[in-house]
Amino acid sequence: MTKQESLFEPLPEPVGQQKSPVGNLDALRRVTIECRQCRLSQMRRHVVFGEGNPEAGLFVIGEAPGAEEDAQGRPFVGRSGQLLDKILLAIGFQRNDVYIGNIIKCRPPENRNPLGDEIECCKPWLMQQLEIINPRILLLLGRVAANTILDNTLSMGAMRGRIIKWNRFDCVVTYHPAALLRNPNWKRLCWEDVQMLRAHYDKVCPNG
Repeated sequence: MTKQESLFEPLPEPVGQQKSPVGNLDALRRVTIECRQCRLSQMRRHVVFGEGNPEAGLFVIGEAPGAEEDAQGRPFVGRSGQLLDKILLAIGFQRNDVYIGNIIKCRPPENRNPLGDEIECCKPWLMQQLEIINPRILLLLGRVAANTILDNTLSMGAMRGRIIKWNRFDCVVTYHPAALLRNPNWKRLCWEDVQMLRAHYDKVCPNG
């Protein structure tokens, strides 16, 4: 089995609550930024690897980088990112308390949804991040991120409002901040979701 094939294997169960050394994440970053496996690598300015606390109990996963993210090489730094920061702060998290990433690490043209083959090329990098960081909870922002991680085709309404177990992680699904900017009436539902997340986090991560 090649190294790349091994990334598609099921995530192993953790030994206790040990975290992998930060250096492993740095090594993965160095490999990831050289990736040329799909068409998106031909038009990107930066690989948006992800950032935050490498020992975070909460991993926030969005869909894909946008224009600002591609320009800066950082996730969620545009208008959506500013709203995400406010949402996290409202439930007691600073940005550097959590880890933030996306399903894919290069911007799709015109911010279109990532295609299936692009997701499959990029998903192994995210799986490796999950193995290294070993969070307890995943906050999945938007239908594309949720469908990809949970391997389903369900609607947002069918996924949000509850804790979903995937592999060894507890998942909360809510609206992507970009969707909230377009549809402010969904903010109340998002607020309900993240309040549920905070309450669950305090149960499973009592030491923060």
